[in-house]
Amino acid sequence: MADAEMPDPGRAARWLLLIHQLPAKPAYLRVKIWRRLQGLGAVTVKNSVYALPAGERSQEDFEWLLREVVAGGGEGIVCEAKLIDGFSDEDVRQLFNASRQADYEAAAKAARALVDWLGGRGDAAARADAKGRLVRLRAEVARIVEIDFFGANGRETVAGLLGAIESQLAGEDKMTSDRDAGDAGHPPLPTGRVWVTRQGVFVDRIASAWLIRRFVDPEAKFKFVPAKGYLSAQGEVRFDMFEAEFTHEGDRCTFEVLLALSGLADPALAAIAQIVHDIDMKDNKFGREEASGIARLIEGIAAANTEDARRLERGAAVFDDLYAYFRKKRG
Repeated sequence: MADAEMPDPGRAARWLLLIHQLPAKPAYLRVKIWRRLQGLGAVTVKNSVYALPAGERSQEDFEWLLREVVAGGGEGIVCEAKLIDGFSDEDVRQLFNASRQADYEAAAKAARALVDWLGGRGDAAARADAKGRLVRLRAEVARIVEIDFFGANGRETVAGLLGAIESQLAGEDKMTSDRDAGDAGHPPLPTGRVWVTRQGVFVDRIASAWLIRRFVDPEAKFKFVPAKGYLSAQGEVRFDMFEAEFTHEGDRCTFEVLLALSGLADPALAAIAQIVHDIDMKDNKFGREEASGIARLIEGIAAANTEDARRLERGAAVFDDLYAYFRKKRG
């Protein structure tokens, strides 16, 4: 979907629905239509009722698919709808985000498998094979981004992993050199700025905002924007979003990157970074026993609060208490 067509979650949405019925035979037609729907990024709202955000491209996609349905002996209609009861706009957005998040997680799993496979392999044949796999992975992620209508979680994780693989293949493992040099290649964390991130904040963005305001930039203001198409203004700095100044790098989430750049050698913050990593990256790298409980708390905050500023406020209280716990535990 083009950036100009990006739906605005803050406004009442209009949806395009494809309602169709397919003949029992041939069986391959059902598989063909299902795969086409998956490729378009459509979600099921009811049996044989599929939705896309309203727009010229979505309409054209559904119209072509309807022709295939009819040509195969089925029937159907395409209509524009405004949801009134039964399903809310947010419910449908969550269906889209859940589907794309699953796609991103699968891509991240493939990227981590490639990292493991590379390991100590240094021969030219292995590197050439890895480059081919990287190209295919990037193409798959580009496909997912194209149908990520509402900025699902996971895009930054995959982008960071692919960037690290690319650096490794180029013999310039930026992540390792940055860690060894204390992230000297980055500019210092700014202060007195408007910190911009994408709408629908969750654990990494909530924790990062808490770290920024409490330890880096006490006067920080936060702004929440669509996941695609935003151009930052003067005095703004982006975090935990695609092409942000501060976001995922390799297998590090944004909180870990910001903490490394802050220079804060605080064991309590290091423990929180491990928890945020395990929740956000879903790789159980640190195996923190607290992660599942904190994840449920953040999920509750997100479910009870649609406004991002409110999520930051409630989440800050959680991380304040968690920080106090680790400080006392160490003491």
